[in-house]
Amino acid sequence: MSDPAMSVSPYWELTFDADGDPDGRRRDRLLAGVVERGVKDLIVFAHGWNSDRSGATRLYSRFFEPIPELAPHAHLGYVGVVWPSMRFSDEPIPDFPRSVAAESARRPALDKDTRHALLETFPGRATVVEQIARLLDQQPREDAELEEFGRLVRMLVELVPPGPQALFGADTLAEGVPQSEPDMFSGPVTPVCEDFAQALARLESPDGVQGFAIPNPWDGAHELLRQATYYAMKRRAGTVGERGLGRVVGQLAAKAPGVRVHLVGHSFGGRLVSFALRGLPEGVRTVKSVTLLQGAFSHYAFASRLPHDTRAGGVLQGQQNRIDGPLVCCHSRHDSALSTMYPLASRMAGDAQGVAGADAGRLLGAKWGAMGFDGVQAVPGTRAWKLADALRTTLPTSGCVNIDAAEVVRRGGAPAGAHSDIVHRELARVVLAAGRIK
Repeated sequence: MSDPAMSVSPYWELTFDADGDPDGRRRDRLLAGVVERGVKDLIVFAHGWNSDRSGATRLYSRFFEPIPELAPHAHLGYVGVVWPSMRFSDEPIPDFPRSVAAESARRPALDKDTRHALLETFPGRATVVEQIARLLDQQPREDAELEEFGRLVRMLVELVPPGPQALFGADTLAEGVPQSEPDMFSGPVTPVCEDFAQALARLESPDGVQGFAIPNPWDGAHELLRQATYYAMKRRAGTVGERGLGRVVGQLAAKAPGVRVHLVGHSFGGRLVSFALRGLPEGVRTVKSVTLLQGAFSHYAFASRLPHDTRAGGVLQGQQNRIDGPLVCCHSRHDSALSTMYPLASRMAGDAQGVAGADAGRLLGAKWGAMGFDGVQAVPGTRAWKLADALRTTLPTSGCVNIDAAEVVRRGGAPAGAHSDIVHRELARVVLAAGRIK
């Protein structure tokens, strides 16, 4: 497999499987190449959930494109991390109303590309995938069929997976509260589907123009599948980061100790690069910055104490200290994937209290909020700026930094909002400022 066309050079692709094992040839090309090309600063970008290789490399090419002009004197190298995340190809097109953009995707409810992605992501589950697709397509009225759908989704995602991923599966959406199974599947599935359907309806019509129409619970069932897959990919991102990327960064430090590494992650890629810190070999200090773009994991992940439970800490507590530089978190209030759907899906982490209704995000956001919505929380000394102000100042040399990027991260339709609106020159400048690259 050849490397794709890229806007910058030198560029290497680093590929991992679901257990965090790298493609050895690509890893070795990277390790040798940074030495041969005289790279001093290496920017490593990890894509998020709902992306395939072609989408990831297009993202990398577009994001990296302005960097050579912004840092003309730097000896830069670039890495695109490719890991097996699930892509729902039947999602609405950004900036088009869901009723128009997704109309063709509703019959069938899962198109062939999404089915293929499910089969690749969950090998050996072909029969389950076909049964799920059939129910979503037929949308039977009986509650028993919704309950059967929930049972099938649970079988699909294997909440406690076999193999190495099981070692990393204890941290749930709470990022520090171990749990064997999400509450989403511990009780009746029908109310959960109804809650998701209501949340989707609010995102599509925030001004209430839909009136008192009752949402179709099968719209919520589709979201249940997405969120369950999200749960599995969230766990996988941690695995790939800790077992995969962290170890490769350690190998690079041994071979080229003078190379300064700058980790960048979007969505679950932010979780991936953050878990890479936990996988660094002892004493490695070559990671000079970490930049999180709309990070889809708990805003308490780095906290030593959770405000709602002072006996517990975040799953990555103190890992920011493994960085020889700052951890910068860019966030936006326009990211409805993280402001609404993420808190609602927190029932996976054990919040069995009622969260239906218009106040779901408000009620759950503080306790189960995401990095990409309101930044790092409960870490003493965290600094905060608006994006324009951050670009005019000198960022701290250590610790956590929150940057409100809502002035540029603002475009996108329901249900994800601006979650993927990250290709901006200003955010490339943030990466360079975090790493002190000129």
